[in-house]
Amino acid sequence: MKILLAVDGSEASDAAIDEVRQRPWPKGSTVRVLSVVQQYMPSAPDVVLASMTFEEIRARLSEEAEQLTRAAAERVAAPSIMVETDVRQGDPRTAILDAADEWKADLIVVGSHGRTGLQRLVMGSVAQSVVAHARCSVEVVRPRRRAA
Repeated sequence: MKILLAVDGSEASDAAIDEVRQRPWPKGSTVRVLSVVQQYMPSAPDVVLASMTFEEIRARLSEEAEQLTRAAAERVAAPSIMVETDVRQGDPRTAILDAADEWKADLIVVGSHGRTGLQRLVMGSVAQSVVAHARCSVEVVRPRRRAA
């Protein structure tokens, strides 16, 4: 079985990693951990990033994505499965779908941030887009709510 695990460093992504880690996957399964680096668009003044070129920012974000995928791969590693990493550039919605299609994934696992209303309209929903357009099964994982 080929499982594509999309990660972004968020709480929702951590929940997806935990879900994949806890599953008894068939022996010989492969988990490919994917992170997508979006083009950097500053939303607020950032003193550190203001002194960097776009190429330096992209390189920094790519290195952070590499570290993120390696850490997630270590978390899901198990004797009965293979674990790989992949970092791509672009829009997460299309990059996840393209990666799944190219690799012929059987399942995509993605976290949901649970955005609603205006936030969802403005920022969009990666999980919703993946569910709507994937050619394979998709599991959307939400972080567990903490008791008050």
